[in-house]
Amino acid sequence: MKFYDVKGASFPYIFTVHCLLFTFYCLLSAVPTLSQEKSSAELVDVLSVNPAIVLDIRYATDNNFTHHKLYPVVKCLLRREPAESLSAVQKELSTRGLGLKIFDGYRPLSIQKKLWEAVPDDRYVANPAKGSRHNRGAAVDLTIIDSLGRELQMPTPFDNFTDRAHCGYMKLPNKVLKNRALLEEVMERHGFLRMSSEWWHFDFHGWGKFPILDQPLD
Repeated sequence: MKFYDVKGASFPYIFTVHCLLFTFYCLLSAVPTLSQEKSSAELVDVLSVNPAIVLDIRYATDNNFTHHKLYPVVKCLLRREPAESLSAVQKELSTRGLGLKIFDGYRPLSIQKKLWEAVPDDRYVANPAKGSRHNRGAAVDLTIIDSLGRELQMPTPFDNFTDRAHCGYMKLPNKVLKNRALLEEVMERHGFLRMSSEWWHFDFHGWGKFPILDQPLD
């Protein structure tokens, strides 16, 4: 057949066509990947992924260390990847009669600046000049609750800026140490990394691939 006649003039033409078809195939194959990357990078409402998670968004109230309401709505947004991983944490805990309560998720950069003005200490508040992992939608502050919605006893309340809140602080009752260890273990199993100075704070692995945002929560 002429298609396979390498001595004929048709070979360069057929070769070129094959190359073009291969290139076109590669481009088509890349489309789902690009679409998936865009989907994983979008901000989603955590409750739309798993409505069983409880919200106690402190910066939407004056019950926080600034004593001012900073968020206009009670909402937790995260990038889709960490949101889905957090849902897996919730499902695992539910098998033990436990669940998650979230204090904070995505935080606009403009709010980060206000927190820095209140506590300009990068052990506890990220410098807005560098941005926080919260500003990337890839960090979450949370604790564990029982089946009645009561928080398990942890080393300190949320946003406690003392050594007692550090993950390496050991002068605590055995029950508290076990509760903290449980939170760390289940979060790390699903792709989250703890922050050494805050027992409640976890960063999603690969957080650096997400850009800093100042998108309003509402």
